[in-house]
Amino acid sequence: MKNVIDLSKRLNKQAKRQNPGVAADESDGAVIDMTEKRNEILVQERRQVRRTILSEFIGAMALVPQKGLVKVTMYDISEDGVAFDVEDKVGHFLVGEEVAMRLYLNHQTYFPFIVRIQNIRGVDEERTFRHGANFVKGTINDLALHHFVKFIESVSASLKTDSGDLMVSNLTR
Repeated sequence: MKNVIDLSKRLNKQAKRQNPGVAADESDGAVIDMTEKRNEILVQERRQVRRTILSEFIGAMALVPQKGLVKVTMYDISEDGVAFDVEDKVGHFLVGEEVAMRLYLNHQTYFPFIVRIQNIRGVDEERTFRHGANFVKGTINDLALHHFVKFIESVSASLKTDSGDLMVSNLTR
């Protein structure tokens, strides 16, 4: 026990200075690991940025045989696969099913790829079915998809949220 530092006396003195009317035992003397807190915040920010860019930046469709294209909302993307939502009124795919998908870069330009559904769960609050799917390797556009995912990952690390910055028009010198 020679290597243990007892902080209780220092915390008690500090608590008395900060809150003179409160007994030392009643003050909050908890030590917070800032590294852990920082990592939690970074993980949360990363998730929010990734979800935001995928839900608002990328248009996506799934091809349903005998029905045509169904709009899906991209939820998350990684090197191995994608998560996407389908409105519950449309229905859902089946686990193990291979689905042809399209990522739209604008209203007319897209690149196709194929996924295999790994899991499905209902998201009641959003009235959707969330599908987790792996990219089917060795099919159309493997290389383009790989580079696209890398692009999303690198850009998402430095994205900023526009909080309604003012815009000025008709500037004159």
